[in-house]
Amino acid sequence: MSDIGTKTVALIKENAEYQEASLKPSKEIMKVWKKVHSDMRSEFGEAVFRSWLKPLSLQAFYHGTMEVSVPTRFMRDWIQNHYSDRILAMCAEASEDIKRLQIVVVQGAILDDIEEAPMNSAPAKANQNEQREMLAEVSSPLDERFKFENFVVGKPNALAHAAARRVVESDVLPFNPLFIYGGVGLGKTHLMHAIAHALQEQQPEKTVMYLSAEKFMYQFVKALRSDSAMNFKEMFRSVDVLMIDDIQFIAGKESTQEEFFHTFNALVDQNKQIIISADKAPGDLTGIDERLRSRLAWGLVADIHPTTYDLRLGILRTKREQLGADVPDSVLEFLALKVTSNVRELEGALNRIVAHADVSKAVITLESTQDVLQDLLRAHDRRITIDEIQRKVAEHYNLRLTDMHSARRARNVARPRQVAMYLAKQLTARSLPEIGRKFGGRDHTTVMHAVRKVEELIEEDAQIAQDVDVVRRALTG
Repeated sequence: MSDIGTKTVALIKENAEYQEASLKPSKEIMKVWKKVHSDMRSEFGEAVFRSWLKPLSLQAFYHGTMEVSVPTRFMRDWIQNHYSDRILAMCAEASEDIKRLQIVVVQGAILDDIEEAPMNSAPAKANQNEQREMLAEVSSPLDERFKFENFVVGKPNALAHAAARRVVESDVLPFNPLFIYGGVGLGKTHLMHAIAHALQEQQPEKTVMYLSAEKFMYQFVKALRSDSAMNFKEMFRSVDVLMIDDIQFIAGKESTQEEFFHTFNALVDQNKQIIISADKAPGDLTGIDERLRSRLAWGLVADIHPTTYDLRLGILRTKREQLGADVPDSVLEFLALKVTSNVRELEGALNRIVAHADVSKAVITLESTQDVLQDLLRAHDRRITIDEIQRKVAEHYNLRLTDMHSARRARNVARPRQVAMYLAKQLTARSLPEIGRKFGGRDHTTVMHAVRKVEELIEEDAQIAQDVDVVRRALTG
């Protein structure tokens, strides 16, 4: 190398060493930062300090600019938008040499030679294998029975099923979030598990996390107590698909809602899929912060209505095939008529009669079914009476109670009366003649016609379907 080249290399090296020396904070600046960082705990509160400010670490000082680092871009943006002005003011009060604050992202180790920096031992981001192990430990196990091929589709759940399928099959996010809601035992969890199973099979490169809202809260509290909030944040913000079941369980839990709110925003910003389930629509969730409710309604909100007779019968037939049991159609039809509260109770009733027949080596009949399930049938009968049904229907349609028994045939009276007969057949163990007698001594064929008519209207008329759903919910609580 020529003398000119040697001098050039030496000059570059000397300049680099000079730059490094000029960036290194003085001991006075390091003491200022140590004090300011310590004061942040009382200034912003313990929760904010642990979640956001504790990882801040002094990196450099140059031309009046104090440069501090955090492990992630998300943290940098959040601190920049919410706390940086006050942090700069605290620094300027401690030293008039500090004019500006610069927040940078540094993943991994941070300037080991700054001995007095408070956070130079912050943990590096977990590697991919460790991350997957952490996710597997936190995620809830998936039920192998809950897959799309085992999900019976009917009008009450068709929208939610189609939306779930589209999330799995689309190359781009069709809607974000997908919010599925409905009453207990109507199939929300089945759909959630089905989505997770399908994603793992069809898109194995994606990281899918499924867990209940209760478990999310438990993991968050555990992270705070173990001083590992940063690991918690990184873990939940690293997934491709986040699925939270029964979000209503974080109602009233302000800290958990705050953390989920930030997680939600971070994943949406990264174009990652979020899928939520609840027992009510976003706007009806009580105890949930308004901004979070607003975000939950950003994408597609799909509801699952209470099951119809046809859907319940379809579910029972599918279950019969899975069990490989010899159950007469008359028994399935009886169960579909009598057990209307939810799918879990319906399948549980079928399991009971099959298990009883297996143990007793008896043939399943309608009579044996009534005997085995007499406690369940009595509970339904005891819980709801025809008189109560008539009162609720009359209140809903703003009619007099006597209209339930009268001979009036005007449409605005006859249709509600048919709805009441339908619900009496669905929600009580009374026979058709018994129901007819409670409705002004009508014949059992009139009741049968009313039941069939309302079943048809539920499929064809959204308003009737909604009316029946509202009254049923009021009766079943």
